[in-house]
Amino acid sequence: MRTTAASLASDANGENEDWYSASARSLVVLDGATARTDTGCQHGISWYAAHLGAALSEGALDLSASLPEILAGGIARVAGLHPSCDLTHKGTPSAAVAMVRLAGEFLEYLVLGDVSIVLDGSNGIVAVSDERVSQTAASERRNADTFAIGSVEKNAAMVQMKHAELAMRNRADGYWIAAADPTAAEHALNGLISTGELRRFAVLTDGAARIVNPFGEMSWAGLLDLAETDSPEAVLRRVREAEAGDPLGVRWPRNKRSDDATLILALDVE
Repeated sequence: MRTTAASLASDANGENEDWYSASARSLVVLDGATARTDTGCQHGISWYAAHLGAALSEGALDLSASLPEILAGGIARVAGLHPSCDLTHKGTPSAAVAMVRLAGEFLEYLVLGDVSIVLDGSNGIVAVSDERVSQTAASERRNADTFAIGSVEKNAAMVQMKHAELAMRNRADGYWIAAADPTAAEHALNGLISTGELRRFAVLTDGAARIVNPFGEMSWAGLLDLAETDSPEAVLRRVREAEAGDPLGVRWPRNKRSDDATLILALDVE
């Protein structure tokens, strides 16, 4: 498997809360969830994403364990690294997770939270995306979308939205994400695809995927083509250009002008 990758922070002077690793047999991508409230934790979102990512990358080496088992073990392992923090706090650091691993003649994949895996195979392109988080706090999201990015009203509405969203985190009628409870891994989207049917695939955070949804400036096929013929960074630059053309979120209402964006493209999958 041949991979190329790119990751850009939302702000050139800011900290990137995405995290990724890529090896010849496995890929791991995390998107740290933005903290807009207290977290009960002395560590930051980047700390959480980096430690969980490292645990998952190591865990993927154990071919006897399934990806959900590896994710559950990783969540438990990171929780054990900061027991003095309030891990029962609703805002405890969390991250969306995507994992891909080659296993014999098959590719295993897992998605938990708003990250995506785009598979280009013999039956066309299939995007595996977890949309459950965006389906929570619907009225609060609509209200936040009415305000311009950067305004006092927008910021206040975003805090209200975050509280409503956190109330639905890691529960059956809400959404699931990696935080402190290993059982969240049981609710990940996961599957297998034969490598013989697979031409290429991409793993990306929602900050990169926004060029397709909600911006609609590219199709999944176009995104894969640009990443392959040019580079994953070329895709991320297209994202930044689109964001810069709509700085207040008028054309594309969204939570923030720019988001951390990560994209890994994999070719020669065998």
